[in-house]
Amino acid sequence: MEFDVKDINLAGEGKNKIKWADNEMPVLLDIRENFSKSKPLNGLIVGACLHVTSETANLMITLKQGGADVALCASNPLSTQDDVAASLVKDYKIPVFAIKGEDNKTYYKHINSVLDIQPQITMDDGADLISTIHSKRKGLIDEVLGGTEETTTGVNRLKSMEKGGVLYYPIIAVNDAKTKHFFDNRYGTGQSTIDGITRATNILFAGKKFVVAGYGWCGRGVAMRAHGMGANVIVLEIDPLRALEAKLDGFDVLNSEEAAKVGDIFLTTTGNKNVISKIIIDNCKDKAIVANSGHFDAEIDLNYLRQNSKSIKKVRPSVEQYEMKDGRRIFVLAEGRLVNLGAAEGHPASVMDMSFANQALSAEYMYKNSKSLEKKVYSVPAEIDKKIAELKLKSMGITIDKLTREQEEYLNSWEMGT
Repeated sequence: MEFDVKDINLAGEGKNKIKWADNEMPVLLDIRENFSKSKPLNGLIVGACLHVTSETANLMITLKQGGADVALCASNPLSTQDDVAASLVKDYKIPVFAIKGEDNKTYYKHINSVLDIQPQITMDDGADLISTIHSKRKGLIDEVLGGTEETTTGVNRLKSMEKGGVLYYPIIAVNDAKTKHFFDNRYGTGQSTIDGITRATNILFAGKKFVVAGYGWCGRGVAMRAHGMGANVIVLEIDPLRALEAKLDGFDVLNSEEAAKVGDIFLTTTGNKNVISKIIIDNCKDKAIVANSGHFDAEIDLNYLRQNSKSIKKVRPSVEQYEMKDGRRIFVLAEGRLVNLGAAEGHPASVMDMSFANQALSAEYMYKNSKSLEKKVYSVPAEIDKKIAELKLKSMGITIDKLTREQEEYLNSWEMGT
């Protein structure tokens, strides 16, 4: 079995992390137990490019229990947990190609190592497997049944490909499942982002002006948690409806130039490019903190920062100080990559439980239905979303009401009036 991890001897620590996360992932465990009996993925080859964490490990184990052959590489060089990668290889015989901090060349080498298994289903967090197949490994396309995509940024890229007529196999947008983005993006990103910034800087949030760029589900979650820590939250938006929502949720809404002058912490959650741009970099205060919790490190204009700084030095494990030519200091966290994974451990396992339950059941759905699917981006089927919500409530010991026959008849009738 081929693999490339930092140190196979870290496997013991990694297995403990995997087991610990498993305690908080009852929905995925329920699916795994069913998969191990019915083997719905027998004969399927799955290539995954996801954050290599203890939570992802439990997804890989679940897929393998379902009968699939799987291989995993990292979707972010800074998020890899080297001990977890080692354990997947040693204890679970799953090929992993991921090393924390790997350079760009190694990153794409690892992507190609996963593609070398000739996957029938791809699993992405950012669409890197899909884009590599479509651009450089087109010979694999005929063997691919379909794929899944975990994150907003990736889904946007894939919908653009569909619109342009260059998407060559069907995709299930796992991110669009209600049991994913309502919870993972809002509560997971909200908590883990605050965790990452805290671990990197050990700052007090109370009294700080915390600027959140983007008021999608991730931005909402971060704003809510930062406010709960006592920060004064400022929202940057390009969408008038979301800007209005942020204002009515009790937050200040400013443009970048206004926010730059008052902000203490700047965080991007957009998935777009150069959101922390020249406007903010040129106008922010001395000792401003800049971080990203959207997706790729492109959200912060690091090139402009480098060009206009006279020195760059590491001042804490996840903090780089850029001293600007005018003497101001700007602190960039986790090299501009995802701060919740680069400086912390990512989402809590109980949130990823629902996200990865969607991944597992979507893989099963794709395997069974690929022949009838067109080369489009599909939402997670509603019955899967509902099933995951029901399983999560059950695991929490929660029961809910049901409509009576009379209520159902009333809702479905126009003759009964009011």
